[in-house]
Amino acid sequence: MPKRYDSSLQADTTASQAQNAVNKLHYAVSQALSHPTAQTIVQAERRLAHTEQAMRQAELSLGGQGVELAEEMFIEEKRRLNSIQSQHGQGNL
Repeated sequence: MPKRYDSSLQADTTASQAQNAVNKLHYAVSQALSHPTAQTIVQAERRLAHTEQAMRQAELSLGGQGVELAEEMFIEEKRRLNSIQSQHGQGNL
C-alpha cells in the first residue's frame, strides 16, 4: 500500500507543479497585457518557456491524467501572449 500512496502523492505534486506554473504564466501575461513593455513581454516569454517544460514533465509523468485543466489554461495563456507579441512586434512563439 505505501507504493500506491507514494505514486498518488507524486501525481498530485506533479499536477500541482504544472498548475502552479500555469498560474504564474497567467500572472506574467496579465502584467504584460496591462503594462506592455519589452521587459514584461520578455518576462512572460520566459515564464511561457518554463511552463512548457512543466507541462511536458507532467504529461510524461501522468500521461495526461490530472493536467487537463492546466493544459487548457496553458493554451489560453499562450494565445494571450501571442496577441501581445503581435501588437508589439515581438513575433509569435
